[in-house]
Amino acid sequence: MPRYHRLGQLPAKKHIQFRRPDGGLYTEQLVSTHGFDDMLSTLYHINQPTEVSGWEDVPYDAPKLLMDEPLHHRHLKTNRLPARGDAVSGRVPLMGNQDCFWHQVHAAEPMEEYFKNTEADEILFVHDQGGVLESIYGDVEFRPGAYLVIPRGTIWRLRLDAYPARIVVMESHGPVTIPRRYRNQYGQLLEHAPFTERDIHPPQTLKTHDTKGEFTVLVHARGRRTRYHYPYHPFDVVGWDGYVYPWAFHIHDFQPITGKIHMPPPIHQTFKAQGFVVCSFCPRMLDYHPDAIVVPYAHSNVDSDEVLYYCNDKFGSRKGIEEGSITMHPLGIPHGPQPGAVEATLGHTKTEELAVMMDTYRPLYLTAQALEIEDADYWKSWQIKR
Repeated sequence: MPRYHRLGQLPAKKHIQFRRPDGGLYTEQLVSTHGFDDMLSTLYHINQPTEVSGWEDVPYDAPKLLMDEPLHHRHLKTNRLPARGDAVSGRVPLMGNQDCFWHQVHAAEPMEEYFKNTEADEILFVHDQGGVLESIYGDVEFRPGAYLVIPRGTIWRLRLDAYPARIVVMESHGPVTIPRRYRNQYGQLLEHAPFTERDIHPPQTLKTHDTKGEFTVLVHARGRRTRYHYPYHPFDVVGWDGYVYPWAFHIHDFQPITGKIHMPPPIHQTFKAQGFVVCSFCPRMLDYHPDAIVVPYAHSNVDSDEVLYYCNDKFGSRKGIEEGSITMHPLGIPHGPQPGAVEATLGHTKTEELAVMMDTYRPLYLTAQALEIEDADYWKSWQIKR
């Protein structure tokens, strides 16, 4: 779990006078989750965060889910998507349900406008570029392969080292947490966890902007977009502390758990959220029993849908996959190694696979945009030629 963090100037106690150099009061703002009953942060602004100079409704085509698609395995080729827009305007919705939504981005340009999602926490997986996540809480620097966890209500902007850039965006309608089995009763990560607190990167640099002018923040809420106009820079915080803030975790810092025989997917779990989990499949040593079958066994998702985003093409159990592919294996029908994969991998001692997986506990529904990039023959890849 994110732990207590602080940056900038703070008064000795909450809710007491904290004055600017000119004698005026800084404005205290509490960011609370689940009412006042969960994680909190307290921020101190030069200006009044409630002051706006105007707002405007922004045309927005909310994603439309196809609720009556036939049940079969899917392969989406995201490399067919052209580069366009930025990390927000370039989002292409591919699938979702009442708990989460999956967007694909091939960003062609940097964000110029600030963004705030107030109805979902976001996990951005930045596949192939490093950069800086700028936010009201400060800057988070990251390398390629970073998960950026952004709590709802955060004003942010993404600056990448180069474009185009491939990004997966997972919206969560509940909080994003670290699995409970990795933590002790105090929230500290345990020795068997596949990562530690040292791998979690909170904001390190708070850049306070005391600037007047015209600044806009695009706010996403209630399935629509509103642009708010501010007469000052939104990053006017002089200090903050608490548990609510964006942070980065790099997939390359995940420490795979291995075993003598094949281990099930929960060992790859990285995040937990309401109605879904996120897992990281990383390069690792394979099973070391002398007769081990090192690729996954066939299995039936009787109560979950499985989505895999492939960061490379080195997945031993799957043929025809390319970097940037997405497979979606829905509940109700089994899936597993394709014909020949088991024999072909016997004796292998390591894998170089790299992938991000989302498993949901309610059915996922595709969008029309997903069908436009589908490999329609993927389901045939399990057929055996006789």
